[in-house]
Amino acid sequence: MTYVVGYAPHKHDRSAIELACQLAKSLPQPVVAVSVVPRGWGTPFAAGTDREYEQWAAGEGADSAALAAADLAQHPDIDGSAVWVAGRSVPQALLEEAAKRDAEILVVASGDDAEPGRIRLTSKTDRLVHSSTVPVAIAPRGHNTSNGVTRITVAFRDDDASWSLLTRVAEISTRASARLRVVTFLVRPSRRPVTSAVSHAETQVIDLWGVQAASAQAEAMVHLNSIGVTGDGLELAMAEGSDWGEAVTGVEWADGDLMVLGSSSTHRLAQVFLGSSASKIVRHAPVPVVIVPGTAIG
Repeated sequence: MTYVVGYAPHKHDRSAIELACQLAKSLPQPVVAVSVVPRGWGTPFAAGTDREYEQWAAGEGADSAALAAADLAQHPDIDGSAVWVAGRSVPQALLEEAAKRDAEILVVASGDDAEPGRIRLTSKTDRLVHSSTVPVAIAPRGHNTSNGVTRITVAFRDDDASWSLLTRVAEISTRASARLRVVTFLVRPSRRPVTSAVSHAETQVIDLWGVQAASAQAEAMVHLNSIGVTGDGLELAMAEGSDWGEAVTGVEWADGDLMVLGSSSTHRLAQVFLGSSASKIVRHAPVPVVIVPGTAIG
């Protein structure tokens, strides 16, 4: 098992490697940084030009791998290595490397347009996230920490996928000696209808959501207690807000935190698919996020 890191040439952002090394400090596995460079077309009519292009790409790959190796050297306690591969599609090349190296998690960085400390998917990482059959960890821009993972927060929505994810993450938090926090996010609409009768009905629905969420969290605590997660190692919370940003930032976050989301249970096979709620949580998360397809984490 490994942590495979997508290391983009010329990105000048060490956050993905930093996150992979953070994971490896808590759950030791080798870290492999993979740089993907363009592959030549190999057409017989442009053989000379294509060879020059491949030579240029190989130089880019070697330079990128050297930079990744230097970044990994900042963590001498981690078993790290750096390689480069040629591919027509960066997401596909990374997925192939993840499969070849039996990756436990595929780690990527945020886009350069993300605010510091926030997550933004690029077009390439978005395609990667929606095609992966292994968990994908996304580092906020500029992520850097000397800690391992000290607390794992699970976004819990009380469906079959969430319950399965909860059990798996509880097992991992125990292995990593990390605290477990179960959070249900509730967004209350900020704009109310004018008709008082409709507004009252809407309020009742929202209140019912809160009651159901509290009941599900109580069940989650009983379940987690039954598998040995108790006391100071367990926290449950409901985060409410008038929008997703307010809800996500309404809970306390600290260095060493990691958030885990399950993918949509309605998507084909076990691939990662971010529904609208999950996408909004990711966008506002101030900590690294791991997106899990089905129950693949473990």
